[in-house]
Amino acid sequence: GLLGILILNPLMYKLEMKIFAGSTTHQFTGGANLISAVLVLAIMILPTVINISEASLRAVPKHLKSASLALATHIQTIFKVIVPAAHSGIITAVVLGCGRAIGEAMAISLVSGSSVNLPLPFNSVRFLTTAIVAEMSYSEGLHREVLFTIGLVLFVFIMFINTVLSRMFVKEGGANDR
Repeated sequence: GLLGILILNPLMYKLEMKIFAGSTTHQFTGGANLISAVLVLAIMILPTVINISEASLRAVPKHLKSASLALATHIQTIFKVIVPAAHSGIITAVVLGCGRAIGEAMAISLVSGSSVNLPLPFNSVRFLTTAIVAEMSYSEGLHREVLFTIGLVLFVFIMFINTVLSRMFVKEGGANDR
């Protein structure tokens, strides 16, 4: 989040100034916008996805690689043997990365502007997790209930993503086992 504020937001502001140079209706955000938040999230989850995927690719047994290399090229071995054998680990990496991205609040609140607007690329926006973090300390009554409901919505969304990806994995795994 700090690197996003120091590096990404000034670059996005320069881009915003060039794109909306003659506009009288655009509300300039100083680079704190939806695009900045998405880029920071993508950069933040990449190490998780890459490390877990790499570990699952390295865990493929050597005898599978050797047998395939005796009969096929290196590229064919990678795409026909190694990646399918590491498929569950790669899907796990993507699921964990998505969960981390959905739950991230602090870095997003730093680079997104935390302003309630229509989520357009160059608008300052407020994410659901950011709303919980920003407002929980002073909320009470109905306001607090709404924040807990936002948390419930996020929970249901993560469960939905996990269920969909699990079913996709079971279907693909079943097709590969035949």
